[in-house]
Amino acid sequence: MVLKKPFKELQLSTLGMGCMRLPATSRNWGAPIDNDAAMKIIDYAYNNGVNFFDTSWFYHNGDSERFIGEALKRYPRDTWYLSSKLAGMMMQNVNGRYQLSGSNKDNRIFYNPTEIFEYQAQRCGVDYFDFYMLHNVSEGSYDIYTDKGLGIIEAMLKLKEAGHIKYFGLSSHGRADTIEKFLLHTRQHFGDIFDFGMIQINYMDWKLQKAGDKYDVLTKYNLPVIAMEPLRGGTLARLNEKANGQMKAVRPDDSQAAWAFRHLQSLDNIVSVLSGMSDLAQIQENVTLFGKHDPTTPAEDEMLQQVLESIVDLVPCTSCDYCMENCPQKLDIPMLLTMFNEAGYEMGWFLQVALKNLKEHEKPTACTLCGQCVPVCPQEIDIPEILRRFSKIITE
Repeated sequence: MVLKKPFKELQLSTLGMGCMRLPATSRNWGAPIDNDAAMKIIDYAYNNGVNFFDTSWFYHNGDSERFIGEALKRYPRDTWYLSSKLAGMMMQNVNGRYQLSGSNKDNRIFYNPTEIFEYQAQRCGVDYFDFYMLHNVSEGSYDIYTDKGLGIIEAMLKLKEAGHIKYFGLSSHGRADTIEKFLLHTRQHFGDIFDFGMIQINYMDWKLQKAGDKYDVLTKYNLPVIAMEPLRGGTLARLNEKANGQMKAVRPDDSQAAWAFRHLQSLDNIVSVLSGMSDLAQIQENVTLFGKHDPTTPAEDEMLQQVLESIVDLVPCTSCDYCMENCPQKLDIPMLLTMFNEAGYEMGWFLQVALKNLKEHEKPTACTLCGQCVPVCPQEIDIPEILRRFSKIITE
């Protein structure tokens, strides 16, 4: 039985069911959900103590909300907690007016955030969401979520006041400084309105995406953390033989997935870990793992970083910022080196969005290769060469 952890007045399952990767009739994006197979996973999760289920507007091309609503209505409403998100980051400005379309069967276009929320609640068959978030507060969506004319936050606070949202939060794939900037903005204009935050966090992204910095920001603002992508889309369960050997040498009976989950158990401010489980074997293993509290030790976490270094050739930037003092272009060099590290492993969608939202004078292509940053770097990084390579990756 999955362990619980206190969240406000609730007891939340430490393992949450992510509904973005449910069994489908094929592996193609947008393929219909395999209802029978997915129902078995939900039933197993619920009957083994999982009470937190997370979906969103566009998961499974909009059908995830419909499915999880139908799956959960077979159980008493006060025994499970449903989470969804407002897809503000997908809204587009068309002729001076924001609109959201797609991921709904009747092809409606939504202009009002309250209409979007009501459509989602209807699709899930609920009167309220236990957890509801602004989806992916990031560099690309910041202006949308803070747009006074659009009034997304004001609309969400009214829905919460009316009891249609029990706990209000934000999810983010953005940078730590963007998250903090947004929290400062909302605190200044609305007070402390958020109850929790959701971020992508795992031992690989702890350094690769500076997830540790994001975790620290949410902790600083007293926001409990819900972890997403604990296996980085399955990557951390499919490591190479060298990495597997390093792990087996320490704990021969542990799977690669177990290492990733145990690492997250070592972070006290994480209340629940979402896993997008696609078959019964995955949910069965995960229920066993979260049936006990078995966090990694500091020595084991150090070993995981060695595993990471054997997979990714990381630039050893420590974000001391000395390089920025000498840069005539005023580039945020540590940020760019972090992005380069991630690009060296995978040019993922969120990294592409982050790069797209940089201004031209903020991109690595703005580097003049003057070399003034090199003498002051304690790690002796050839920064101009790294930024030149990064520029080439972006261009290609």
